[in-house]
Amino acid sequence: MEAVMGVNDSAQERTIPTGEQGTRVSRPRVLVAGASIAGPALAHWLHRRGAEVTVVERAPELRPGGQAVDARGIAKEVIGRMGLDAAVRAACTDTAGAHTVDADGKVLETFRADDDGGDGFIADIEILRGDLSQVLYDDTRDGVEYIFGDRIAELAQDGDGVDVVFAGGDRRRFDLVVGADGLHSELRAMVFGPHERFLRHLGHVLAFYSVPNEFGLDRWLLEYQDQESGRSALLRPIQDATRAMAMFYCASADFAVDYRDVAAQKRLLRERMAGLGWLAPDILAHLDDTPDFYLDQVAQVVMDRWSSGRVGLLGDAAFSSSPMSGQGTGLALVGAYVLAGELAAAEWDPGTGFARYEARMRSFVEANQEIGRLNARTRDVPGPDAEPLPDFTGEWFTELVGRAINGVELPDYAGAPDCAAPAASPITRQPRRR
Repeated sequence: MEAVMGVNDSAQERTIPTGEQGTRVSRPRVLVAGASIAGPALAHWLHRRGAEVTVVERAPELRPGGQAVDARGIAKEVIGRMGLDAAVRAACTDTAGAHTVDADGKVLETFRADDDGGDGFIADIEILRGDLSQVLYDDTRDGVEYIFGDRIAELAQDGDGVDVVFAGGDRRRFDLVVGADGLHSELRAMVFGPHERFLRHLGHVLAFYSVPNEFGLDRWLLEYQDQESGRSALLRPIQDATRAMAMFYCASADFAVDYRDVAAQKRLLRERMAGLGWLAPDILAHLDDTPDFYLDQVAQVVMDRWSSGRVGLLGDAAFSSSPMSGQGTGLALVGAYVLAGELAAAEWDPGTGFARYEARMRSFVEANQEIGRLNARTRDVPGPDAEPLPDFTGEWFTELVGRAINGVELPDYAGAPDCAAPAASPITRQPRRR
């Protein structure tokens, strides 16, 4: 492995006394697990608040592609405060809207990107997960240490810090550790318990992968839903007009495929989508030559608390709302802003900072998880004993959507440090690769 360039800490004052509480960190070392969206977003804000940040990612490099993710409401405000509005919009998919179609391709319903002020079914900020990850990495790479191709193998915390052993053999000590490593978070399992305690399967499976754009897509998403089987196929445009992103949904109460066994996942997808009409056979024909296949259960993470001592969780690792909510990225971006702000405002005291973060985010998270569960129910296969769907035209739903999009206050954290201006001597660290 290549050595990771670091900073000479010997001349830096790092702690100030706080009596019975031992020491209070003035320039904390924070380890973040995961370099998708939540991790680099948190790294941005932690660095601005004065922390020394390390991000470890088990993949050998940033993962490209992925599904299109959206930023709505208050999440757009966070992107603006990051100074990344122009960069994010430049990388957007530029989707004009969406058409639902029948098996013959006839348009049944249309949604436009400017509906509901850009916060509707198709958001005006819509970007591939990998492209947003790249924007966030490019923004933070000069001030944050990134370690690729490695992961946390062991950790032990005490009152003053966390000792971490990496799978690659390094041993280091940090003041705080945050897991932003997704739905199947290894850090969550290590600290809080097995996945089964927190995962709530919503009864569906989602798959997506890129395909050649041989379908004539031009800024419009197309979705076909088979009402009898509950299956759907979707094609969406991306910035590279020569390719498109394909997606499949299907009901699956018996999902039992290892999320890392790609061959088994592809077999499952072919089985579940056999006989589906519209363009599904043409899309499935590219299953073996796609570079970015992904399949997983549609699930939420529900936890009573998102922290334990000096270890906290963020994004899908803490409170996945599932793709059915359309707000996973928004929760990650807003959560990163709030978590870093509350920790800094608490002078890096984990008990106070984590508690305030959870209190501020909880209602926002729960509203988005409820949206996810309701949307999943609309895709369930109707049965004789199925409960009727609620009336989505009622005021209750309007209020719920409002809480899910804008239902959290963004403090200015005026009393916390903010190193928004570029440093005179930026720290350059090369990613470590295996």
